[in-house]
Amino acid sequence: MKLFFDARYIRTDFHDGISRYSTELGNALAQITPVTFLICDKAQLKFLPNGADFILIHSPTSYKEMFTSLILNKYHPDVVYSPMQTLGAFGRNFKLILTLHDMIYYRHRTPPTQFNPIVRAGWWLYHASYVPQRITLNSPDAVVTVSKTSRKDILKARLTKKPVVVIYNAPQKLNELISGPVKQDKKGPRNLVYMGSFMPYKNAETLIASMRWLPDHTLHLLSRISPEREAELTKIIPDRAKVVFHRGVTDKQYATLLADNAILVTASRDEGYGLPIAEALVLGVPAVISDLPVFHEVAGEGALYASLNSPREFADQILSLNDEKIHNEIVEKGRQHIARFSWTKSAQKLLRTIQNLLSK
Repeated sequence: MKLFFDARYIRTDFHDGISRYSTELGNALAQITPVTFLICDKAQLKFLPNGADFILIHSPTSYKEMFTSLILNKYHPDVVYSPMQTLGAFGRNFKLILTLHDMIYYRHRTPPTQFNPIVRAGWWLYHASYVPQRITLNSPDAVVTVSKTSRKDILKARLTKKPVVVIYNAPQKLNELISGPVKQDKKGPRNLVYMGSFMPYKNAETLIASMRWLPDHTLHLLSRISPEREAELTKIIPDRAKVVFHRGVTDKQYATLLADNAILVTASRDEGYGLPIAEALVLGVPAVISDLPVFHEVAGEGALYASLNSPREFADQILSLNDEKIHNEIVEKGRQHIARFSWTKSAQKLLRTIQNLLSK
């Protein structure tokens, strides 16, 4: 079997969700079957197995993307898997699996800021109607998504007639990046950690507003942020509240902050999975999160939930973790629940999906 894995979405600075998914799933898959990686930048190789087979092609934002299958045909793959849905399927001579992580951008159409204006305009137009997505997702042999919640959304919108398979996201092993056990003060956690973008649907405003009732806590906002967005959020910080903008952190810094007497927090209005929650739970860090169906799928009883528009409710749930019994109970339930997710399990399911396609 000649299997190609599209690794062009791996970022070479700081991982975002798609980059992390590409990296972890690609590495796990390569441990159980031979893989050739598609890259657009040789710097991406440092995130892939040593000595990995690779083919250097165009960026996924290139005009050539719609012709990618024609370009790949000359290499004679049996199957190509992409962790996104942009890979052009026209004229392909191989099995193809594309991925739609979620339907967030149909509900929140603001495109990612890292793209240039032309790509951003195309992104918005693409998500203005289901029609382009239906054409795209009916072109492969199967579609992957990252949670049962996302699968339900895809089927409800009738985006594809092809099989929709859940290949779960999974937490990285952050415990390998810290030098000792997770710190837990008997007076309760004092550091609040948010890992995620600052797009409007992420709702960082509710987390910041909750600091009005949390004078003894510090909110750490870890991700990269534009100066304009930081200025917007700085204006709404309550008096005497402690809020720190880290403007991007390494995985080790992320793990260290989570392990320092912390709570993982997110008030997001929409998600396809919720990877930072999984990463906190596997590390033994409690989470206070918005009451979304997908978050219940990821965390189960291993987190405390709050209404996404209620800063006071978030603050109350955070303060409840000062109770050592509640804290320890949530941590233990979180560890038990998150054990069902791993990159090895996800890679094994992807390989079974590939083998099933090739057997037809």
